[in-house]
Amino acid sequence: MHTIVGVLRGGPSREHDVSLRTGAAVLANLPEERFVGRDIYIDREGKWHDRGRPTTPSRALRQIDVALVGLHGEYGEGGEIQRLLGCFGIPYAGTTSFGSYFAMHKLLSKTRAQEIGLLVPKFRYVERKTDCEAVVREVIRTFSQPVVVKPVGWGSSIGVSIVGGYAPIFAAIEQLMATGAAGVLVEEYVRGREATVGIIEKFRGETLYALPTVEILSPYGDFLSYEMKYSGMTRERCPGNFSRTVTEELQSAAKAIHRTLGLRHYSRSDFILTPRGAYYLETNALPALANESLLPKSLAAVGISFPDFLSHLVDLALRR
Repeated sequence: MHTIVGVLRGGPSREHDVSLRTGAAVLANLPEERFVGRDIYIDREGKWHDRGRPTTPSRALRQIDVALVGLHGEYGEGGEIQRLLGCFGIPYAGTTSFGSYFAMHKLLSKTRAQEIGLLVPKFRYVERKTDCEAVVREVIRTFSQPVVVKPVGWGSSIGVSIVGGYAPIFAAIEQLMATGAAGVLVEEYVRGREATVGIIEKFRGETLYALPTVEILSPYGDFLSYEMKYSGMTRERCPGNFSRTVTEELQSAAKAIHRTLGLRHYSRSDFILTPRGAYYLETNALPALANESLLPKSLAAVGISFPDFLSHLVDLALRR
């Protein structure tokens, strides 16, 4: 008897297109000897489709045994889809609703990282437009310029800008709030080498298995925009060209933040390496799994096939 795996992709978020790539890669690599993949597409307006036909969440979810969530952005990583799956009693791979929201909310995740002793860039949070002027004045006085302005709850570097000076910072914050950001972080711009580390639970005899570090090589400096991430403009080195001590530090930090944020099954955390140490940036509770994405590349570096990884995720979900 084959297990019917619903692959959820698309969704009403700014990362809709990235999600389509993840879902397509998952559907293409599910081992056919064990699973039947069911393509469940959610369009930009939030309407559900099962194998190309309009349907309802209830009807689609009743026909699957387990879900692999290929959704990214607010809808997939903000906890909404996990709450829905929980309501229908559908096992799913990946983090719970609470853990997803905690990881997606950059203020909460950075605060928790600080509490466990990880280095994070200095930051100020703007929650309301009325706070904007006071925060920008403080940032101008106390932060080196330029600074990073980013939405508190979006992913894939969408909406991120590097700007300096009162008027540009103020305008960047206003623009994000005008386009739906729930809040805005203004961060110290930390320059260094970018690295990312994937974590898999209960794998190869380890409770938390750290994948090799991936060093991200940007052709235009160390800020990776959305366009650069998904246009093939970047290069990666896996394992990264780091010393053993630095590699172990990064892997330890990735395990620590995975535990601290209450994540489940797998994650990927991003860092910037400087002479002062490794700065934690953020954690992806549902990292992209498209062919050009970083997690599949780190899996391949240690001989883990993508189909075997997907089988492991389904097994983790069904063990709940």
